[in-house]
Order: sequence, then structure tokens, then C-alpha cells
Amino acid sequence: MKDEITRELYNEEEDTQKDKYLTFSLGSETYGIEIRYVTEIVGIQPITVVPELPDYIKGIINLRGKIIPVLDVRSRFKKSSVDYNDRTCIVVIDIKDISIGIIVDTVEEVLSIPEDEIVPPPDMNKAGRKYIKGIGKTGSQVTLLLDCEKLLDEDEVETIYKIDTNEEVII
Repeated sequence: MKDEITRELYNEEEDTQKDKYLTFSLGSETYGIEIRYVTEIVGIQPITVVPELPDYIKGIINLRGKIIPVLDVRSRFKKSSVDYNDRTCIVVIDIKDISIGIIVDTVEEVLSIPEDEIVPPPDMNKAGRKYIKGIGKTGSQVTLLLDCEKLLDEDEVETIYKIDTNEEVII
């Protein structure tokens, strides 16, 4: 009986997150990530630079005693950099059991985008769209939906894992 109740609660929790996306902006573009990946949103804070990491991994932060690697989404997408301001946020997400912070210009809102309102990205340049899972249509606005698990490749995940678990980082 207890297992059945736990299973029902788990299914209800999954249903409340289904089709929900945290949206954020990078300049004039709106992006979304599935809410199930998001653990928290914090303001920008001091980032400790770790040598020899890729340029888009800005370093690490200490978030209540936990070391979190931080990735700048603008740099990852090869966009021009901007100064961080009071609207700049770090969205902490869990990818493959690893916590990582992603720096975004502004967090917008949580949107419900039903599956039937999501279309695949255009097939113009596969290399440039590997991070885009789909395009959500909400009214006249479009939201580029990110595939969180493709923000980092396997080698990067391994490096981040070592930072996340405080193992010796060898690059």
C-alpha cells in the first residue's frame, strides 16, 4: 500500500512538471529549459576561476557549502559577452546527477507549452542547433527549448563531475 501511494505521488509530481519550462532571455531571444532540471535560481555572485577549463565554463561558486561549476550560456552559444548586472542570474540545474549553474541574462517565467505546440528546429545547420530540442509556440512568441543534456559533451561532463565531487581535476 505504501509503495502504491509513493508511486502515485511520484506520478502526480511528474505530471505537475510535464510541459513546464523555465524561460530566460539572452538579449532578445527567449530560451526554455524543462522545469524538471531546475533546482534553484540565484543572483550572480563571485565566481572563482579554475585554470584550463573551456572559456564558457567561467569557474565555480560556493552555494551554501556545495561547489557548483558555472557555465555562461552566452559564451557556450558563441554570442557576444555582456557585463553581468542585477538581472543576471545563475540557474542551477541537475544534468546526469551533476549540479551545474548556467548564467543567463534574465529569468522570465515558467511557461506551460503543450507538446503539440512544440516543433522540431529547422534542419539548416546541425552543428549550431545541437543544443535546441524544439521550438515552443506560445501566442505570437517562440521559445527555443534547450536540451540540457547536450549543453556538455561526455568529456566536459567528466571534468564537471570531478569538480562537483571535489575529485582532483586533470584536464
